[in-house]
Amino acid sequence: MDEIRDVIEGKAALLETGDARAIMAYYAPSYVEYTLAPPLRQPGDGRDPAPLESWMATFEAPPRREVTRLEITADGDVAFATSLDRLSAVPRGSAEGFSLWFRVTLGLRRIDGRWLVTHEHESVPFEMDGSLRASVGLTPSD
Repeated sequence: MDEIRDVIEGKAALLETGDARAIMAYYAPSYVEYTLAPPLRQPGDGRDPAPLESWMATFEAPPRREVTRLEITADGDVAFATSLDRLSAVPRGSAEGFSLWFRVTLGLRRIDGRWLVTHEHESVPFEMDGSLRASVGLTPSD
């Protein structure tokens, strides 16, 4: 379990460095990604850092990602993990930053002796009052 925890926390810590290539080393060559941004499903290429670099370029400095409440289940060469993560950043051209809590589910496989992310799903709850507004003000105590 420590190896898997190191993968998850390692890629989160690297985000703050802005090193997209190092972050992508934690992903399988082909993975499935369901992120907060459109479209609904993004096929990922673990060898291509360009999409991550483009996203990071939308901020004044690389964002910070904090992984909390990490729970890991593993059996053989397959694992999944859930966490509540916080992303903090300052959008390019903005004087103010933001912090956003969101839910994360990862699927991992041990490939050639290394644990790699093969599936990543991120989500924010939305209000069920008919407004369909994203509930971006939630924190883990909510």
